[in-house]
Amino acid sequence: MAQQAALGPGMDSPEDASLAEEALWPPSPVAAVAEGCAAPVMRLFQHHVYEYGRGVRALFLMTLCRAELPLVLARLGRHGIDHFVQEVSPVKVNLFFGRPAFVAVAQAVVTRPLNTLTAEEDFMLGTLLGYDKEQQCRRYLGRSGRGQPEAVALAAE
Repeated sequence: MAQQAALGPGMDSPEDASLAEEALWPPSPVAAVAEGCAAPVMRLFQHHVYEYGRGVRALFLMTLCRAELPLVLARLGRHGIDHFVQEVSPVKVNLFFGRPAFVAVAQAVVTRPLNTLTAEEDFMLGTLLGYDKEQQCRRYLGRSGRGQPEAVALAAE
């Protein structure tokens, strides 16, 4: 009972407390800066971890400065979240993370810079990332040359 009180309501183990502690919203900007990372990046990352834990989305993409990567990878490792890193430039990387099957498909699709993906690869990746399906369809039509996105009425119109 004393351990339950120390962990907080609804937390059965120290692991639950750790996940809840890291996913607190909003996180302390002081802690993120003290760890050497920009507070906004860590705040966004922690929000993504929270969404992942709640099942809101299954795949995430963040573009990070290389200096921010070690801390983010350490936290993904502590939570056992699958990920892969795509090199963007000497100072930037794309970090994909989420459910194992989603990460595996993203890694199979993302074999070159994102702006060089085919219309089909771009569509698949956008859908996996949880982007608006209608906007993805319009983007695909425009990029593939198979239709005029302007000719397709939005559902809200």
